[in-house]
Amino acid sequence: MSYNITKDNVLPLIRLAISEDISTGDVTSEAIFTGTEKSSAYIMAKQSGIVCGGNLVSWVYEEIDPSVTVKQSLPEGSRIDKGQTIITIEGPTKSILEGERTALNFFQRMSGIATKTDSIVKITDGTAISILDTRKTLPGFRLIDKYAVKCGGGKNHRIGLYDMVLIKDNHIKAAGSITSAVNKVRAKWGNKFTIEVETTNLDEVKEAVNEKADIIMLDNMDVATMRTAIEIISGKAQIEISGNMDEEKIGGVRELKIDYISIGALTHSVDAFDWSMKFNY
Repeated sequence: MSYNITKDNVLPLIRLAISEDISTGDVTSEAIFTGTEKSSAYIMAKQSGIVCGGNLVSWVYEEIDPSVTVKQSLPEGSRIDKGQTIITIEGPTKSILEGERTALNFFQRMSGIATKTDSIVKITDGTAISILDTRKTLPGFRLIDKYAVKCGGGKNHRIGLYDMVLIKDNHIKAAGSITSAVNKVRAKWGNKFTIEVETTNLDEVKEAVNEKADIIMLDNMDVATMRTAIEIISGKAQIEISGNMDEEKIGGVRELKIDYISIGALTHSVDAFDWSMKFNY
């Protein structure tokens, strides 16, 4: 499943960000400018990567001052080179300054996630493997984080606890077994939701296959164990690999017959993209 963002579903977050930064007013800009001065500015990339979050730059300024105009020269998901300008901004000087940090905070996080995702996706080029995000997102930012993964060429796992069943290790321990957990899910929901089961050993893989799980996650297994697990599953379920996956590990499993690799680090360990806002006058 893939998630898009609209202004309406991120507006509370934008308003919170503006409020925490400006609060009762920008005392620096209010002292220097009267509000009648006009300026133009631009946002430039200080590294190469993937553009994501320009829409939030626009929405931030719409909230601060609708008279500010924001123009983005490339669509979301585009590649951009170091030194390239992506956004131009015109309007009251004070308003542009008030929105600068909030706009860049969103833009740098989202483009950082998209750029990292793109670098991971490239490792799986030529395979049928999809790179997935997880729920390891910054609280309140989940829609934005997952949108950024999609901009980078990845795909979205479930967005929360409500749109897919994922039976994890603690569910299994508390329920007593995979069989018990799956049976209870089916008794409650029937076929309403996709059912994924997390497994950590081959016995659990066999049990998940017997219970006809839709997706079987191979969690923190070595490659040899994964190969055996894939033989056991033998096309009876889709296969997801998870567990501290990085570039080196992904390179070692890209030839396996799997469907998904999920990576929490796409969103929980973000390297901010280096954007810079500069004034023309």
